[in-house]
Amino acid sequence: MKARQPKDILVAAETTAFARWVLWLAERLAKEHGWRVFLRLVEPTGPASTALPTLLSLEKMLVRQHQPGGADRIGRDALEGRYAEPAGFRPNVVIDLTAEGIDAQAVRLRPLYDGQPGETALASALFFRGTPDIAIEMIEPGQAVGRVVASGTASLEAAAGIGGSMEAVASRVITLLLKALSDPSDAPASAQSTSLRPIRSRDIAVRTAKDVARAAVRAAYRLCCHGSHWRVGWRFVEPGGDVWSRRDLAGERWNVLPDPVDHFYADPFPLQWQGRDYLFLEDLDHKTEKGVIAVVAFDEAGRPGPAMPVIEEPWHLSYPFLIERDGDIFMIPESSGNRDIPLYRAFDFPLKWQRIATLVEGVDAADATIVEQDGLLYLFAVVRDRVGGYSDTLAIWWSEGLFGPWRPHEGNPVLVDDRTARPAGNFVRIDGALHRPVQDCRRAYGSTLGLMKVTRLDREGFTQKSEGLIEAGGEWPGKRIHTLNYNGRLETIDGFTLRPRFKPAADLVDWWYRPRG
Repeated sequence: MKARQPKDILVAAETTAFARWVLWLAERLAKEHGWRVFLRLVEPTGPASTALPTLLSLEKMLVRQHQPGGADRIGRDALEGRYAEPAGFRPNVVIDLTAEGIDAQAVRLRPLYDGQPGETALASALFFRGTPDIAIEMIEPGQAVGRVVASGTASLEAAAGIGGSMEAVASRVITLLLKALSDPSDAPASAQSTSLRPIRSRDIAVRTAKDVARAAVRAAYRLCCHGSHWRVGWRFVEPGGDVWSRRDLAGERWNVLPDPVDHFYADPFPLQWQGRDYLFLEDLDHKTEKGVIAVVAFDEAGRPGPAMPVIEEPWHLSYPFLIERDGDIFMIPESSGNRDIPLYRAFDFPLKWQRIATLVEGVDAADATIVEQDGLLYLFAVVRDRVGGYSDTLAIWWSEGLFGPWRPHEGNPVLVDDRTARPAGNFVRIDGALHRPVQDCRRAYGSTLGLMKVTRLDREGFTQKSEGLIEAGGEWPGKRIHTLNYNGRLETIDGFTLRPRFKPAADLVDWWYRPRG
């Protein structure tokens, strides 16, 4: 399959599982690649369960207020005039979304969820276990057993209910299918199968009762507290006492950067410039839910000053990655709301910045981070195609210089993994080897920091391996930990915390969650 480009593709789905995301798949195959794509709907064997359709209908009414979603059922009329399979069509690739499988005299690509095919398996995995392991199995004509040619896990931090989770997983299934069609893995592997039982009506009743209770708790919480509040921790520490060296948060006591009750600070990036320390960060106003980039200057005694806004755009900004080149300071803030990766230059440091270039256009990218390796620059960012989570799909671009041109990595997306894809700060070198912090978003967005060692990085390949996790608690009380940066002098982290809307209560919480040490 690697030697030929597939041009005639059949997508097979069961009539009871014909969802909007199946059309999204067909549209991407046809529009982005110019392949001929048709759909075939098949009747499932055995009696159809009513539990899942009931659950999806309840969620659409109660959770999404009738907003459309990728898991919504659609009718056969959606095929008319577009994707209905013509008589005599002979595909060279079949994308088999059915549970039982279809007979085909062509290469079959079949998504598996914890080793099981079909929508029922996907829904059951999400309902009882959480996000499943996705595997794209390739089965050659005449063979009963295939091999895994692409795999990953989807992040669910933006998903609402089982329907939203199904949409998030399906969006990454599309990504992995496209990757398998263009560049299937050469490493033979088989999917690990897990027993999954179907969702029953009683399960839905129990879950609905719990969801109603959780919704009431969340509503009460939002009345007295801000829904999402991050805080910045900082400390001056000698090399050897930093997190990368210690592999924990102990050592020198963390300081908390004071923030207003109605703002939060996050994504801190330290910089020492002309003998003075600065901290650039995201400053988000809870009233607008839009972030700007701000700077905190430290005085000669190492005390931080106020946060002063330095870059504001009509869209949200965060993650102010910094890079120095030829005596100038540049910044690449997250600008996913504008669907690009921009470059700013300081022309009156630290307060005045000017946007001077767009490094990558037309991409919904977050947390762009650059590292130099073997004479080339590599830009890492998580990407999404407007649907699904924000933290699971890693793309890389490379260039010979900061101003580009930036070319996509041959393996893009190089990773689909909710635990190890999303950047969490600057790369570091330890004993000559490249390391990167990552956001582990399995339990929630930014729940844990992962420490990864890069074992390969070039224009054709990228691999990494885990060297442990860093969790909040103890020396950094609160929930979640989100970024890690160290410039050899000033070390920074940030974490999620409870934030009452009223200052006396907020002061009490700050006292309770003060760092230990």
